[in-house]
Amino acid sequence: MDGNRDVLELLDMLYAMVTDAWGVPLGNDKCIIEREKAVGLINDIKASLPSSVAEAQRLVAARDEFIGNAKREAEALRKNAEEQARMMVEEQEIVRVAKAKSSEMLSSAEAKSKELRRVASQYVDDIIRQTVENLNSALSTVQMAQSSFRSLGGVKEKTAAPQPQQQEQPQIQSQEQPRTAGGKIIIEQRRSDE
Repeated sequence: MDGNRDVLELLDMLYAMVTDAWGVPLGNDKCIIEREKAVGLINDIKASLPSSVAEAQRLVAARDEFIGNAKREAEALRKNAEEQARMMVEEQEIVRVAKAKSSEMLSSAEAKSKELRRVASQYVDDIIRQTVENLNSALSTVQMAQSSFRSLGGVKEKTAAPQPQQQEQPQIQSQEQPRTAGGKIIIEQRRSDE
């Protein structure tokens, strides 16, 4: 499979394979799909999931770099303020003004640094939350598809971890045992909204 395909595209292909499959005569709720092709898509989906995790790690690293830059900028501003204050120590009035200016610049730099850290943390937290939601949704869909194909292939299902809550979607329910014919699976579909 092409390495550039993302999980959603692979899921769309699997969905299209089932919905576009040839119907079985006298079986409106049944279709025939190629088992090898379906299993191949499921394996590609499982292989693509780590790239989403890598993206989340990249975002965390970007946040850390952003915060590091903000700290370095604040430190540079502080050092600049201290240097300016040292240069103005010749007269007492100049020293007083320099201390006030240094304190003001330091306060401003610290406030800016705090705000930059807050904004960066909030942004990365939102991105990671969205990524986790997308991963949970994709994983749940893949597990449902895998469970369906295992049951159709007569393979015993292993006990799985609890499924994350999903949005309401039409679900495929099997009411008869699946049959195979020439390497293809005959699936009976019944949408839950019927």
